[in-house]
Parts: sequence; structure tokens; C-alpha cells
Amino acid sequence: MSTLPSNDAPTGKQPPSVYTVMLLLAMLFMLIAVIAMFMELNRWGPDYYKTNTARPTVMLTSNSPLVG
Repeated sequence: MSTLPSNDAPTGKQPPSVYTVMLLLAMLFMLIAVIAMFMELNRWGPDYYKTNTARPTVMLTSNSPLVG
């Protein structure tokens, strides 16, 4: 087993690994996706829960048991 002598020790920070870069990119893209979904919710959301003006219609056919 070999060890580095104290005067040959690496100095400074190591570059980020591939997995660290992938983690940061995934976090960035998830943040972009959350912002985009929030924008879509604000675009379509105000009318989504307002159902008091909805007037559903029912169509009865002659085969329906409710028609007398």
C-alpha cells in the first residue's frame, strides 16, 4: 500500500464529479418545471374551481328507464 508523502499532497479543490453535475442539472430543470407548472396553474386555475356557473345538461333516450 502506498501513501503520498506530506509534500506531494494535492492542494486545492477537486473538480466536481459527473454525478454532482448531473444532480445540479436535475435540480435546475426541476426548478424550471415547477415554475412552468405554477405559471400554467395561474393561467388556468382561476376558473378551475368555480363550478357555480356550470349548468350540466342531461339527455334522456327512449331506452332510459327514467322515461315513462
